Amino acid sequence: MSQPAWRQLYPFASHRHAISAPGGGHVHMHYVDEGEGKPVLFVHGNPTWSFYYRNLILGVRPHARAVAVDHIGCGLSDKPAEYPYTLQRRIDDLAGLVEALDLRDITLVVHDWGGPIGLGAALAAPERYAKLAILNTGAFPPPFLALRIRMCRFPLAGEWAMRRLNLFARAALWMATEKPQRLTPEVCAGLLAPYDTPAHRVAIARFVQDIPLSPRHPTWQVLERIERELPQLADRPAVLIWGLRDWCFTPECLRRMQVLLPQAERVELTKAGHYVVEDAWEHILPPLRQLVAPHADWPQIQNPPKSS
Repeated sequence: MSQPAWRQLYPFASHRHAISAPGGGHVHMHYVDEGEGKPVLFVHGNPTWSFYYRNLILGVRPHARAVAVDHIGCGLSDKPAEYPYTLQRRIDDLAGLVEALDLRDITLVVHDWGGPIGLGAALAAPERYAKLAILNTGAFPPPFLALRIRMCRFPLAGEWAMRRLNLFARAALWMATEKPQRLTPEVCAGLLAPYDTPAHRVAIARFVQDIPLSPRHPTWQVLERIERELPQLADRPAVLIWGLRDWCFTPECLRRMQVLLPQAERVELTKAGHYVVEDAWEHILPPLRQLVAPHADWPQIQNPPKSS
């Protein structure tokens, strides 16, 4: 059988990591592992998956080892109906993969929920992490919750919309980008491919439901801890890369991240939104390469592969 067109945009071999599941047995985390050299670890948010980083993976693998994960329930990872889909569990899952692969001297790249997940894992084993690239995310309890996300939390109706209609992932295809022309049918198909049935959308809903609205929520405490401890990473080279038209992680979030990591350089992308990598990958790749290997002879940035 021929592969779907989006697969040509994601020309990577698949790897799987076994994680002990509550109640016994294992679930498997999918990841890609491309190139050789010091590792660059890509951590996605919701409702994206490692496909979101495809152009950055292609861009850094000539002089680095690009590892991009799919959280449990996301991408090509297992999607169990019953799983502790919480921030702390996702931090623990990522930390387990990093330990299993024995990744060291890591450049961490994070976006959206990948921010607290990746930074939480870095704080759990700071000796493994050398550099940080932070894109449109937060590492603190949410200062506000946009109405369009709040609506997805309505009892019963919100989960029905996210799981039966795939509304959250589908709406992101036009609400999260400032350059919809880049989200071709093949790109849209790739972003949506893992979430083809209501059962496969469980993690999308659980991510939204795990957004804490008060200190009574356990994830609020986790985010407070990350915010409190993040200055421990202030000696690492870092860059904050922000799409300034993001309605979710607004420029105010950028300013708060800069306070926590005052050493970080800033790259402000005035024509990019929340899906900053889709909107501006070719502007993200140069500062990322400079962070990863400043003295390497990087090849010229090429247009990504096109589906036929």
